[in-house]
Amino acid sequence: MAGMSCTSNRPDLLLQKIKFFVRSLLEDLSNNRSTCVALDCYRNYCSDPSGTCSCSYDLPSGKEIISIEREAHAYRLDILLRVLLIIQQLLQENKHCSKRDIYYIHPCVFRVQAVVDHAINDICLLLKCSRHHLNVVPVVKGVVMGWLTFAEAGRKFHCIKSPNTAYPIPVRIEEVEDVVSVAHYILVVEKETVFQRLANDKFCERNRCIVITGRGYPDVPTRRFLRYLVEQLHLPIYCLVDCDPYGFDILTTYRFGSMIVWCFFLEKMAYDAKLMHVPEIQWLGVFLSDLEEYQLPDRCFLCLTPAEKRKVEAMLSRCYLNKEAPQWRSELEIMLHKGLKFEIEALSAYSISFLSEYIPAKIQQGRHL
Repeated sequence: MAGMSCTSNRPDLLLQKIKFFVRSLLEDLSNNRSTCVALDCYRNYCSDPSGTCSCSYDLPSGKEIISIEREAHAYRLDILLRVLLIIQQLLQENKHCSKRDIYYIHPCVFRVQAVVDHAINDICLLLKCSRHHLNVVPVVKGVVMGWLTFAEAGRKFHCIKSPNTAYPIPVRIEEVEDVVSVAHYILVVEKETVFQRLANDKFCERNRCIVITGRGYPDVPTRRFLRYLVEQLHLPIYCLVDCDPYGFDILTTYRFGSMIVWCFFLEKMAYDAKLMHVPEIQWLGVFLSDLEEYQLPDRCFLCLTPAEKRKVEAMLSRCYLNKEAPQWRSELEIMLHKGLKFEIEALSAYSISFLSEYIPAKIQQGRHL
C-alpha cells in the first residue's frame, strides 16, 4: 500500500516523496500486488449537535483507500498521477500556476475543474502538505487597507501612507515579512460594498485600524494572511457580516475553517483548516437586535426564504457551535425563530455614514460575541 509519513514541505523533499510514491506504485504493479493508496481524511466539524464528537483540526478522522481494482478509483488514480506529474514539473522548475492552468493541460481527460481541485486535495493528503507548497497559486480576491506596512518578495507595501486605499492580499504568505502596524484592532467585513463605504468615510484614518474583506466567502490567501496578521500583531479582531445565513456561514469560515464535501466519495476533509482558522475572531454584528435598538424602519428587514431556513437548521447542528460558540448558536436560533434577516447596508437608513459610528461604538462598549 502506497502512503507517506514525512511532514517536511521543502520542494526537494516533496520531490523525494513523489518519487517514492510512484516507485511504490510501480513495484506493486510489477509484482502483481494489490495496488491501492491510503489517504487520511480530516474533519473539522460534523452535524452532531451533542458536542461529544471527535472532530479535530490536527488528527485524521479515518482513512480512505483508493484501489486500482475499482473502475471509479482507477480513473481517480489516473487523474491524481497526471496532476502529480504537473506539480512535479512545477517544483523542479520553481514555477507556479493556477488550478485553472492545470485543467487546460488535459481538458478532455479532466472534463471539469472540480476533478482537478479534487486531485490537488488528494495530493495534499498524500504528501502531507498544504496547497501552497505545491506551487499551485489561487486567484486572490481579498483586499486590505489601514495602518499597516509589509513586504512581499522584497516589494514594500506602505498601506499606512494612504490608510483608506485598498491593497491586494499577498498570494504567498511565505514571502511576507517586515510586518509593522500601530493599529488598535483588525476589522473583517463581509462585502466589498461595505469596505468601500468605510474607505469613503476615511474610517481607517480616523480609527487607526486595519480593515480586510474577502469579498464574500474568503479565499485561501485572505484567510492565511489574516491568520498571519493575528499571529504577528496580537491585535483584537472583529468581524462584521450580514444578519443572514450566508453572512453567518462566512463568519464561521473565518473562525473555524471551511468544510469540503466531495461528491466523489462523500467524505469530508479539512486538512488545511488548522493553518487558516482564526479562533480569536469576535462577531461584531449585525444582529437582529440592532433593528429595534436603532429603530430601523420595517423596510430594512426581509423574511428568510424556505431555502435559507433549511440552511440555518443545517448550521445549527454543527458540533463546534455547541462546543465553542454557544452564544453564536443562540443568535442563529433567534434568526430562525423570527424568520428575519437584514443586511449591513440597512444601517444606512439611520444615516449614510452611520456604519462608521456603529463599529467603534460597539467595540468601545464591548458589544460583541
